[in-house]
Amino acid sequence: MNCKDCQSSLPDLLLDPKARTNAKARLHLESCPACAAELQSLQATFDLLDTWQAPEPSHYFDQKLAVRIREAQQQSPAGWFERLIISLRLNTGRQFRPAMAAALALVLVVGGGTLADLNGFPNNTQHDQASATINDLQILDKNDQTLQTMDQLLQDDSPSDTNTTTTGTPAS
Repeated sequence: MNCKDCQSSLPDLLLDPKARTNAKARLHLESCPACAAELQSLQATFDLLDTWQAPEPSHYFDQKLAVRIREAQQQSPAGWFERLIISLRLNTGRQFRPAMAAALALVLVVGGGTLADLNGFPNNTQHDQASATINDLQILDKNDQTLQTMDQLLQDDSPSDTNTTTTGTPAS
């Protein structure tokens, strides 16, 4: 047994020195003066704690405690925000686990739905059911309408594009 293992078993050795599980620690203590000194130090601390006496409470302890309890009961209750902060500070977080699991499941469902839509899974809309030929014809129709509009704009601008003077001779 090494010193580290022996030091971790010293409290067990102090509480029950004759236990069979402490045999290795007792053998190590016979060969290691540093661990034996540590055991002696812990034993002295335990002996000192055994001699300590707790002080007697004051004769007025009960009355003072009752006054403090009444004062605490008469105080106005904390607001909802203060109660929330106190409950968050004093809890272990176990009551939030179901809510966190539900939130994570919601994030996974929404994220999975978004990913499915981005990957191009077929949708049931009218636009996606149209064939490629119909889509091409619609694009050509839009282009034709654009070309007609451009022709009308060019025809409207044609008289002002020629640089002629009032006499009818071109300007140079």
